[in-house]
This record gives sequence, structure tokens and C-alpha cells, in this order.
Amino acid sequence: MLQAFADYMSYHLFGLSPASHLGAAVNFFIYDTIKIFLMLALIIFLVSLLRSFFPAERTKKILSHKREFVGNILAALLGIVTPFCSCSAVPVFIGFVESGVPLGVTFSFLISSPMVNEVALVLLWGMFGWKIAAIYISTGVSVAIVGGIVIGRLKLEHLVEDYVYNLKMGETEIAALNWKDRMNYAWGYVIDILKKVWLYVIIGIAIGGLMHGYAPADFLVKYAGRDNLFAVPLAVLIGVPLYSNAAGIIPIVNVLMEKGMAMGTVLAFMMAVTALSLPEMIILRKVLKPKLIAIFVGIMSVTIIFVGYLFNFMMG
Repeated sequence: MLQAFADYMSYHLFGLSPASHLGAAVNFFIYDTIKIFLMLALIIFLVSLLRSFFPAERTKKILSHKREFVGNILAALLGIVTPFCSCSAVPVFIGFVESGVPLGVTFSFLISSPMVNEVALVLLWGMFGWKIAAIYISTGVSVAIVGGIVIGRLKLEHLVEDYVYNLKMGETEIAALNWKDRMNYAWGYVIDILKKVWLYVIIGIAIGGLMHGYAPADFLVKYAGRDNLFAVPLAVLIGVPLYSNAAGIIPIVNVLMEKGMAMGTVLAFMMAVTALSLPEMIILRKVLKPKLIAIFVGIMSVTIIFVGYLFNFMMG
């Protein structure tokens, strides 16, 4: 039904040729825009209902004083269903440290929350199938656990800005919500998130449409294909300075895979964009000293590159 509507708009209403580059790009843009926004609205609503059971205060209480490894696993899993973006990095970090959450456990949460996006998970499932979605969530959680454990073992608490340990944010009482409150919260969250991400999604779809219609397959395969030994680190290097949430990067991921880029390389690019964005590093500078940020970026880059090579090898 959606494809038929996209075909009608592209080839009948706009009079474009299905064989033309512009026709293919416009058709891709119309189809993916409608599909992704419909899926986003439904998924965000359902996930928001789940999130209403895990407010930030409850998450901090669950993670406080958890031991290494167990705490890292729990933090990485909670990061999937807990609202977080780069703009909330500073208050979340301060709140966790002040509440007694170990530094390594805190980083597992900070890595997992933007990287393992539940919206992106369901979109990947719908576009590529459950196997690709499972690869995405398993690798994302693994990176968060390993990264947090490494940072915890390095004992880098002295590289957190001193004022963070002196702040006392206090405990906030968690109000009980009835189902009406949860439904209102979920609907409000849908509106709020769509307002924040719609432009990124449109830009992502537009870039994906241009790549789908115009980018020659042999160009992408040449520089980021399976035969290029340096494709994975190159993808990470390109992804770090970019900024997009996981939902906005999905259309680009779709086209990259269509054009022949290996799954591990695409996965590494997606993780670099969502978990190592330059704006997030700038915001985290308010609570972390430059050396810790550099260590964090280094650990994450090496881990993501390893994951990219591993999945390229596993998937042939």
C-alpha cells in the first residue's frame, strides 16, 4: 500500500521516470518517509509505556553500589529503555556519580543508552529482519559492558571534574503512575521525540534517497567494500564527527547495505555516529577532564572497530 502510494506520487503525479536517477531517489524518499514516521510513532508510544516504569530516579537506585560486571550488565540493559541523549549527559552523569554508581557502571549506561536505541532496533527488525536486529542489540550491549568494565578497571575517578563529587542532588520521590498517566506520558513523549528528531530523520532519508538514486554501487564497494582492509576504521573515522540519533541514521544504513557495504562496516559506522558524536563529547567536557574523554573515545573506537571486523569475518 505504501509502495503503491509512493509509486503514484513519484511516477504519476510528479511524472518522473522509474528508470531515472531522480525518480528512484524521490520514490525512495516518499516511501521511507511515510514508513519510518508511522513506525516511529507506534514504536515510541509502546516503548514509552515501558519507560514509564524506569524513570531516572529508579534507574539510579537500581544501579547504586552495584558490583563490577553485574552492575555493567545491568546498566547496559537499563540503558536500552531509559531516555538519554547528549543534551542530558551532564545531569545524568552527575546524578549517577552522586548516587554512588561506580564510574565504570555509569559509563556502561552512558554508552548503551544512545547506542542501543530501541526505536532503531525495531526499525532494523522491520527493514532487515530479526537477525540484523539481534546483531545490533547484542553488539551494542557488549560494547557498553566491555567499555564500562575497562574504564572501571583503570580507576579513572580522578579524571572526573572535582565539583561533581561535591554536588548533592538529593533523592527524588518516585510517584506512582496509573495507566492513564502512563498513556498520557507515552503520547506526550511521542510528540516530544518527533519534534526533536523529525528534521534528522528527513535529512537522513534525503541523503539515503540521493545515495539510492545517484551513488554508483562500484564507488561505495571500492572504498568501503569487503575487499578494503581499512573500510571499518575509515567508517568509524567518518562517523565520529557526525551527529545523528540512531533513528535518523537508519535510512542511510539501508542504502549503504544496498550498495554493497559489508554489514560489520555499516554497523561500525552506525555505532560511531550514535555513541561517539562530537556534540556529546563537547557536552561531557563539563564533567570529564580531557584525558578521560580521550581515553573513552579511544576505548570505544577500538572496540567498535573490533566489532566491525568480527562481523565482517563472521558474515563472510
